[in-house]
Amino acid sequence: QVQLVESRGGLVQPGGSLRLSCAASGFTFSRYGMSWYRQAPGKERELVAHITSHSGSTKYADSVKGRFTISRDNAKNTVNLQMNSLKPEDTAVYYCKADFEGLPPHEVWGQGTLVTVSS
Repeated sequence: QVQLVESRGGLVQPGGSLRLSCAASGFTFSRYGMSWYRQAPGKERELVAHITSHSGSTKYADSVKGRFTISRDNAKNTVNLQMNSLKPEDTAVYYCKADFEGLPPHEVWGQGTLVTVSS
């Protein structure tokens, strides 16, 4: 079964840190670029961070640069998002996404996990 399962999010105080993990199964993880997206209440889903399949090249949304770090472990079929210096505006449902880096293009989404940043 093809699936992505995110770790549980939670409530974090402003300035705090949280690490999200996403476990992949049912497909060849090393052939997929991996991303984290988020969707805040009343807003569109946005790309937070992306990492390529083999080179591990990364890109980040301007709003999280210097605070968030995406990483992957192809041996364990996992992708992580380390979030530091969290702000209330980081509150959102965070989704893991896999994009096949070949043909035909296709994608897999996780179910999402809620991160709330509040005092």
